[in-house]
Amino acid sequence: MEKVNLGNSGIKSAPIIFGGNVFGWTLDEKESFKMLDELFELGFTTIDTADVYSRWADGVPHGTSERIIGKWIKTRKIRDKVTLITKGGSCLQPGGPKNNSRDYLTGAAKDSLLRLQTDYIDLYFTHYDDKETPVEEALEAYQSFISSGEIKHIGASNFSAERLQKSLSIAAEKDLPPYEVFQPEYNLMVRDKFEGETEEICSKNQLGVVPYFSLASGFLTGKYRKKEDFEGKDRKIFTEKFLNPRGEKILKSLDQISEKHQVSQAGIALAWLMKRPGVSAPIASATKSSHLKSFIEAIEVNLSQEDMQVLNKASETQD
Repeated sequence: MEKVNLGNSGIKSAPIIFGGNVFGWTLDEKESFKMLDELFELGFTTIDTADVYSRWADGVPHGTSERIIGKWIKTRKIRDKVTLITKGGSCLQPGGPKNNSRDYLTGAAKDSLLRLQTDYIDLYFTHYDDKETPVEEALEAYQSFISSGEIKHIGASNFSAERLQKSLSIAAEKDLPPYEVFQPEYNLMVRDKFEGETEEICSKNQLGVVPYFSLASGFLTGKYRKKEDFEGKDRKIFTEKFLNPRGEKILKSLDQISEKHQVSQAGIALAWLMKRPGVSAPIASATKSSHLKSFIEAIEVNLSQEDMQVLNKASETQD
């Protein structure tokens, strides 16, 4: 599988990054190992996780996703063949404050290294902005890890354009390690969180861009078209808000292009994202082997300019 560059970081990644939030949440350890084995076999060797993943599942402690991934990598003895991405700075208690202080992030990174059972993390993200803490504190925390080789590269996630630019400027002024990759929420349903000023900053500074919620928490698979489709589903809280006239219009455009190319709606939604300006590799999850088919479809399908225009037009109009 041909690799893609994550900006100027030097990281080469599979063209789709697997979202490890499902490990320990919708997939138990045995199911997670099976999914990871299948991903590896297909060539999807970049995995995104975070220290807080699984905190929202009843009885499942935070860090479960990292523990599962770490155990799998150690068992399979393939650390050098996997690109590991994780994050820190989000409160371990649901709804709690973010914390990007030097001491907190230092402890968070050390804990992630232990859970992942590894000597180094390929890409470590500041998970959310913490407006109460100077941006340089996070960069100072990472500096020692980068010097020791325990963190290879750093990135920012969910930052406003203003704070992202400030972080980059401070890094240059104070000779601190700069963010090299940005992780925004970005998909056909949610475009305004990245397009515009943030996209321009990433382009100007040659940051890699790895969007999350690439399938809008499953809405863009076409499975959710009426309220009854959400009932009993784990992702109801994330997807129900998209069931509106704009969402219906976007699904119709996906249906149209999906039928034309004879691939799934999910494959088309991922392919659209892969062709958007500045995007390096989208992050997507799967809970069944059959879901991985859309990953292959997205890589192989060739969306025309006309296809892109149909999808762009459907998703541009806000309610």
